[in-house]
Amino acid sequence: MSRNSLRQTLLPDTLNRLAEEPGLSVLLGIEAGALTDLSSLMAAALTACLPEGCARDWLRGVTAELFRREVEVLDTALDDLLLTTARDDQPGGAPRVLLFANGYHALLSYRVSRALWIAGGEDLALAIKSQFTRALSIEIWPQASIGRGVWFDHGLGLVIGQTAVIEEGVSLWHGVTLGSNFVDMGEGRHPKLRRGAVVGAGAKILGPVEVGAGATVAAGAIVTKDVPPATW
Repeated sequence: MSRNSLRQTLLPDTLNRLAEEPGLSVLLGIEAGALTDLSSLMAAALTACLPEGCARDWLRGVTAELFRREVEVLDTALDDLLLTTARDDQPGGAPRVLLFANGYHALLSYRVSRALWIAGGEDLALAIKSQFTRALSIEIWPQASIGRGVWFDHGLGLVIGQTAVIEEGVSLWHGVTLGSNFVDMGEGRHPKLRRGAVVGAGAKILGPVEVGAGATVAAGAIVTKDVPPATW
């Protein structure tokens, strides 16, 4: 089990924030009384991105159960949250990031669809991916491989293709595309971002290229060849 400090603090701190501002429960569709554990909290915060209705209610229950059953998925989501909180550096800490950070919601939605894909629920994973694509203006395919401790700043406009690989500690700004080039269309047709790589806003990385560990891709760049490690 993760030693992440948020296991002890996140639920009570978020409940306190909801109590301090009752309007949050109305706007987010989150009833404090229904938050009985971390799994229900994470599910409620994620599905608050979706329109009210039966689909949101159903997905909230499915997601909460997934987090209870797949402890590793919950641990990874908490590690993502801890890192995002540190990187965002805004007042309010982890509860505010959990409730309001679009980039974190994008990553969390991927964690859920990825877990369902691996468990064999491929159609369900794709349907959930589609829901969050519309809600968050992101496209992250559940087949992609994304490591722990990844940071999506803003998240808006992210496109991450099916065979993309993103290792631990990678940072992506808004509008980044990890796509294919329609020439190399094999199994590994999308980019690989190695540990600690940074990709600036609006950059397009296309095809089976590799961005080396610790490398930085400038905002707006179009990358079609490998980027050596630790280069700018």
